[in-house]
Amino acid sequence: MFTKDQLTAVVMTLFVWGFAGALFGALFAGLYQVLQLLGFSVWQPLIIAAALAAMTTSAFYSAMPVALVGAMAGVLASISYLIVIGQDIELLAMIVAAGVFGMMAGGFYAWMVTGGSQSLAEALTGLSSGLLAGIALALLLAFTGKHISMFALAAGIVAIVGSLFQISERWLVARSMAWLPSQLSAPIVAGLVAAVVGASIGIMDGATALNTEAQDMIGLVLREVPNGLWGGLCGGAFAGLVLELLGFRLEDRQ
Repeated sequence: MFTKDQLTAVVMTLFVWGFAGALFGALFAGLYQVLQLLGFSVWQPLIIAAALAAMTTSAFYSAMPVALVGAMAGVLASISYLIVIGQDIELLAMIVAAGVFGMMAGGFYAWMVTGGSQSLAEALTGLSSGLLAGIALALLLAFTGKHISMFALAAGIVAIVGSLFQISERWLVARSMAWLPSQLSAPIVAGLVAAVVGASIGIMDGATALNTEAQDMIGLVLREVPNGLWGGLCGGAFAGLVLELLGFRLEDRQ
């Protein structure tokens, strides 16, 4: 029988990991589809999408204030861009504008709040976990020759990335914080998050365009996002529960 504290820990783990997994899965699904539409080869979208989604999610998971600053900056920059430019947007220019504004906001945050280099270390840990998981899953799919649904793909990548992140976080973050520049940590993380937010808003804005071909492409991307979200939620909750039972407890994180 579970004690009250154990049951609380399990429920909290399922909630936190499920939420983080849902965010990861939705980002992964959207990025994966966009990269495929841009003409990347079969294995490249998987690795790139896994790395970027892992980096962004780890920022929200481990450095929430900095990530929120970047997200708000990305929203403000994207809306301002749309107001000034109108509907004839250039997605790359919008991403750059959001990223630059995010770095400025992150720099202001770092000036007000001294947070060291932990946020950047956490984001890089997520990035490396995403790269390793993406490469491993890409090799597995290449050898087996099987095609799996976005739900299963997101669930698998979230479970692998989450496990790698949780297991390696303590020693990898502690070692990388020693050489990462503390003053650039918040600006870089906020800029990266803002760029992802800007890209998302740009893609969503494209869904309202009058161009039928553009609408079809955006519709193809958006159709897979719910599958990625639910797959990520299930994969994250499962990985979190297994890690909790193995002793990698959420409440032990620094």
